[in-house]
Amino acid sequence: MSSNDNTLPGYEWIVKNPERFGGKPTIKGTRFSVSFILGCLSEGMTYEEIVQQYSDFPKESIPEILKFASEVTDHPNVAA
Repeated sequence: MSSNDNTLPGYEWIVKNPERFGGKPTIKGTRFSVSFILGCLSEGMTYEEIVQQYSDFPKESIPEILKFASEVTDHPNVAA
């Protein structure tokens, strides 16, 4: 993890680093953005398929990724 990684409040696995992916939220210890993993899950990929296709990442982060997506899309400034 880079010294510029900032764990988001209320999360263990989701970090932001202004020097990585334009500051997009990523999964701690990986080069995966939250949006990339959400895209994989939305296409029906399982955790095992993501790992097989791309690389290892912490399975424990998936509930946080879904929580983050829920909170972001529930924000009043997000067009739905």
